Amino acid sequence: MGIAAKFGILTLQLCYKGPMSLDANIPAPTAPDPRYPVGKFKRPAPGPLPEGELASAMEAISELPSQLRNAVSGLDQAQLNTPYRDGGWTVRQLVAHIADSHMTACFRVRMALTQDTPTVVGYDEKAFAELHDSLHAPVEWSLELIESLHARWVMLLQSLTPEEFQRGFRHSEQGVMTIEFATMLWRVRSTSTYPSRRPTRSQLRSKRSLPSIRPPS
Repeated sequence: MGIAAKFGILTLQLCYKGPMSLDANIPAPTAPDPRYPVGKFKRPAPGPLPEGELASAMEAISELPSQLRNAVSGLDQAQLNTPYRDGGWTVRQLVAHIADSHMTACFRVRMALTQDTPTVVGYDEKAFAELHDSLHAPVEWSLELIESLHARWVMLLQSLTPEEFQRGFRHSEQGVMTIEFATMLWRVRSTSTYPSRRPTRSQLRSKRSLPSIRPPS
């Protein structure tokens, strides 16, 4: 069993640009990709979201901070500096990256609410993950940032009217999307299993493939 299952992130699939297909007609891959254990996200056709989808998305955003904190609880410094899969980021970089990408997502909502279809641009998440603070800052800083950010993000989303959810922004690569649709795309689907004991160094260095967590750039 790889590091993800060992320290609590059994499956953490962010429905973002990485796993998202911009063409609703592109079928899901037939062979499973170890980076995306639940399959690549297939962007639905424009139109009203299925009943309950928006509420489910907001609930998932609300629950992520506690799930993430539980997932990294008990890891020592060596484990935090271990890549969560071969060729991937360290656990420390991953948590810092989630903070970066979710700050961006929340900011885009605020822009859409205060401007008429503003244009937003992507960012180089790989370069961000190599910055000094992403590599060396205490994980607790990122966890606290995520907790506060998500509290405000969810508070704002819960205050919106149906009309406000239809406001939107224009992504430089993905085109126009409403706050409602973007919230569904930002939804975090996670299934967590928490170990009965802390993983060993050899378990953390397992060479099995692990799910990739990809942000919206």
